[in-house]
Amino acid sequence: MPRIIFMGTPEFAVPALDALTHTTHKIVGVFTRPDQPAGRGKQMQSSPIKRFAETRGLPIFQPPTLRKPEFIAPLRGLAPDLIIVAAYGLILPPDILAIPPRGCVNTHASLLPRHRGAAPIVAAILAGDAETGITLMQMDAGLDTGPILTQRAIPIADDDTTGTLTPKLANLAAALLIETLPRLLAGDITPQPQDESRATVCKMIRKAEGLIDWTRPADEIARRVRAFNPWPSAFTYWNGAPFKILRAQAAPGNARGEPGRVIEWRDEIAVTTGDGVLILREVQMAGKRAMKIEEFARGQMGFVGSRLVV
Repeated sequence: MPRIIFMGTPEFAVPALDALTHTTHKIVGVFTRPDQPAGRGKQMQSSPIKRFAETRGLPIFQPPTLRKPEFIAPLRGLAPDLIIVAAYGLILPPDILAIPPRGCVNTHASLLPRHRGAAPIVAAILAGDAETGITLMQMDAGLDTGPILTQRAIPIADDDTTGTLTPKLANLAAALLIETLPRLLAGDITPQPQDESRATVCKMIRKAEGLIDWTRPADEIARRVRAFNPWPSAFTYWNGAPFKILRAQAAPGNARGEPGRVIEWRDEIAVTTGDGVLILREVQMAGKRAMKIEEFARGQMGFVGSRLVV
């Protein structure tokens, strides 16, 4: 019976671990990030993977790093045949990559070599990609540079957000992993090197990146709204307070007014941009509930005609 270590942290990784628990493989350890303070009360919160592993009685490990010998030794003692990684959040050093005879496999949420790095789902929406997918790759010391075992693509819908696309990819990763594991463990897959000429890299998203620059084109801003939903949210300022744009749609055409002006546009409420207008669908004031734009505008008579600025 193959011995597997699973490494993951966010909700994205849960379907893959769940699928593994329904196979004959022996999960000898689940590695996830240490508990973190969260919320206004800064209460310690376990990762989704830890919470799931607890329900299945799986052995859980939460080292703060994998680069020190005292954290590598317990992992080596588990004698894994294979390590599976899904959005773990820690770099695996060469000492760990060399432990399992069948190597370390990463389930990456893009069609590598496109969108290597920490936020591939966000990056795919920001770039306006028509499709994305899951890549299973043999890990090496680089950043998502290892040879590819298999890939599967899915389309990105026009209304997909990071919030809607993530579970689609998580379920795809689980299915592809279970489908591929028997061949991988049998040594029947020949990893294929990535085409470096096609490689792109995406960085970790920071909260400040959600701030909207209204001088940019409307279609670019619309992609940012989708990419940053649910976090950090695309936002601007109205009446000096943060104002989130949760859903919006770009429309071509020229409207009078400087970028950031709220206008009535063909029976819609929109904002002028550097190119085209952004039709608002759903918004949220700081500390308030999300509202459809029609409801919000009825309660805020001065909204149309105002300007959204920092």
